[in-house]
Amino acid sequence: MAEIVNLNRFRKQAARTEAKAAADANAAKFGRTKAQKQREEAEAAKARAALDAHRRDPEPER
Repeated sequence: MAEIVNLNRFRKQAARTEAKAAADANAAKFGRTKAQKQREEAEAAKARAALDAHRRDPEPER
């Protein structure tokens, strides 16, 4: 005798598997590691500091 299967549960599991595969693909395509984010933030801060250091007129105090 065959085992009774709940089709709704089967469909939901298939949808979860598909969503997980899509999420993994997007993470590989668009995701960045924590170290990469920190490095980019540090580079941006360094660039801002270099630009501010080359100002001719300092910003007025408020």
